[in-house]
Amino acid sequence: MAQIARHEPSKECDVVSSYTDSSPGTCSWAIYAAICLLAASTATTARAQYDGADWTAASSRAADHCEVDFFDCCCDNCGYGPGPCERRWTLLQWSYGTSFEGGAPLDEPLVTDRPDFTEASTTVGRGVNQIELGYGYFYDEEGDTSIRTHSYPQVLWRRGILADWLELRVAWSYTEERVTTAGVPASASDSDDIYLGFKIALTPQECWLPEMAIIPQMTIPVGGPFSVNEVQPGLNWLYSWEINDRLSIGGSTQGNRAADGVTGDFYIEFAQSITTGISLTERVGAYVEWFAFFPSSADTEVSRHFIDGGFTYLWSDDLQLDVFAGVGLNEAAADYFLGTGASFRF
Repeated sequence: MAQIARHEPSKECDVVSSYTDSSPGTCSWAIYAAICLLAASTATTARAQYDGADWTAASSRAADHCEVDFFDCCCDNCGYGPGPCERRWTLLQWSYGTSFEGGAPLDEPLVTDRPDFTEASTTVGRGVNQIELGYGYFYDEEGDTSIRTHSYPQVLWRRGILADWLELRVAWSYTEERVTTAGVPASASDSDDIYLGFKIALTPQECWLPEMAIIPQMTIPVGGPFSVNEVQPGLNWLYSWEINDRLSIGGSTQGNRAADGVTGDFYIEFAQSITTGISLTERVGAYVEWFAFFPSSADTEVSRHFIDGGFTYLWSDDLQLDVFAGVGLNEAAADYFLGTGASFRF
């Protein structure tokens, strides 16, 4: 069960716990904890709680009585959970005494949800915008019927809101489809339904226990030939392990409401994925992935299995380019697909 950690105070923190004690060097841990929690209650850093004059006066009193700047110690992450100067990237922790680390701070490379099927188990951080977009081509042939599909711009807008561990997600794309049956073509093109979700970063990785996130999500109908004309809610559970600096493993398990392609009746579709990411250089990465869809109580839909892989190029900490390709592993799956994209953060 995840819980908030408590870090033992250092000797230095014992010294600076209270600048109200009459004798220097004998400070109360309880008073320190109360002041530190108060400082952390409304801002990311303790320093943000004070204007210049108040900061100078309080810091001076701490130094006079405790011989160490209280606020510097408070930022060393003493006491309960993350210190007031430490960002809280996850809602929970795996065990007592660990940190709320994770995410992708702006001074580190961005972490994207594309190009693989498996979403990242991290959030972008409060106040950060990240836009991911791309193009995909899909081809399937069965008997005398072939289907060619173009999908673009596959826009996903990710916005950190309220806390570093919470992310708003909005996605939209446009589809062009050409179906040829016995040599006779028919085409259709229109907007896809709008995707809306919230990603919640749950836990950091602790040894073999995974970094986890969960996404309550839905699609909102917009009408047209590619819309199911009803809201389709779902839930996506994400998990990953960083094996070393070059190798990581991730996966997702999700269930979504879906509509049968023939009868139009609704059913629950489960999806599972496993992906392996490899850092080839500081800027070039690669992945290999398996994912599949498993309909439950569908009238005509059957399971579909895929394998795909691709490469990413980190142009800068805030810009990543990618290419990908994959094939279907059974008759019901598309024969192959490929595409490219870009992601940027601001």
